[in-house]
Amino acid sequence: MTKKKAHSLLGILVLFMAMVVIGCSSSEGNTTEENSEGNNQEPTSKTEEEVVVNFMHLWPEGSSKQHHMIVEDIIAEYEGNNPNVKVKTEILSNEQYKEKLKILAASNELPDVGMTWAAGFLEPYVDGNKFASLDDLISGELGESFIAGTTEAYALNGTTYGLPLELNIAPIYYNKQIFADNNVEVPETYEDFVNVVKTLAENGVTPITLGNKDRWTGSMWYMYLADRIGGPETLTNAINRTGTFEDPALIQAAEEIQNLVELDGFLKGFNGLSNDEAKGPFMNEQAAMYLMGSWELPNYTTNEDVPQEFKDNIGFFKFPPVEGGKGDINSFVGGPGVGLFVSEDSKVKEEAKAFVQFFVEKWGERSVTDAGVIPATKVDTSSVDLPQMYIDVLNELSNASNITLYADVQMSPTVAQEHLNLIQSLFGQQISPEDYAKKHEEALSSEE
Repeated sequence: MTKKKAHSLLGILVLFMAMVVIGCSSSEGNTTEENSEGNNQEPTSKTEEEVVVNFMHLWPEGSSKQHHMIVEDIIAEYEGNNPNVKVKTEILSNEQYKEKLKILAASNELPDVGMTWAAGFLEPYVDGNKFASLDDLISGELGESFIAGTTEAYALNGTTYGLPLELNIAPIYYNKQIFADNNVEVPETYEDFVNVVKTLAENGVTPITLGNKDRWTGSMWYMYLADRIGGPETLTNAINRTGTFEDPALIQAAEEIQNLVELDGFLKGFNGLSNDEAKGPFMNEQAAMYLMGSWELPNYTTNEDVPQEFKDNIGFFKFPPVEGGKGDINSFVGGPGVGLFVSEDSKVKEEAKAFVQFFVEKWGERSVTDAGVIPATKVDTSSVDLPQMYIDVLNELSNASNITLYADVQMSPTVAQEHLNLIQSLFGQQISPEDYAKKHEEALSSEE
């Protein structure tokens, strides 16, 4: 602005006030413009442009109350620390989430931050350049906080595309009161287990609840039988093509699944029920057993909406060994659970990465005490007060001889879909064990 010579004190004062007003207006306008161009100057909260980070996750309040609560708290804290950032959520159930993720990827409309699984699930998204590298996030202290082997499951060709939130194993949960009322005990062998199933079924009690409409639930039963009969590497070798799906142990595992079906071992209508629907009979004490990941622990430990009397009735046991089998009772189905990704095409990639880092750090702190969930980051159990069942599962995890990653996660999405469809056909007795194995072999061989 050009200064003009003042002829009176009043004129000088008027001019001075005008300069102050114009100067402030100019300063505020430049702050917004400079920061939109990446200037390092810190803007004020009043003038900083709002950034929206779209976050899609799979923990609805109804079926995953503790997880949902922690997510909401973390978002609220992050937004409080970053007034210019708004985290907008979309929440879907497991299967709905997977389907929508495919659709959004195909239309280049992935959320800025979302959830993914490891290994084979990642491949098509990485091949299609849909997920951003997160190597920069794990190069410092955050990377050192993860349990060894967890982030590696989210890496392809040496680049990390997801950060895991959970580490899970899948025991068989059981109702102690139902067992006692029917004079059965925790089985030590698979033969004992079959006898427990027979006794419960004969007494009019549903032995096992299962929602096999989702199919990955039935896959875990098959995986355990494959492990206990053939040993921990038989199924994995068939998937990675150093072995074959027509291995006698894998066929025998399929035969045992159909044997359990014939014994009325599973909840009636199981092939038409989702996992969330099938969970109800166990929670209502109408089914004796439920094979599921350790993410269910909150319902048996910390969930305040679940009656304490029910929680006191629930225990767990390891999938029992098969006589003559090569498997080890300390071998589990499990591995890293869901993780977070950042979209490669995100228009707010740096803000999305900052949110992911914050989320992982806070999740590690909160998930242990508030949800009884085993995080993928290291936990000092001596410094927190944990329910006994949670401690017991942690000890089993520490003593595990092997953890086999979920079969559908190990496979490419195309083969995984075939596997899941065949699992449902196997449980529905619509396919013979031999054809089940043959079709797997064909699907896997077609991608070699």
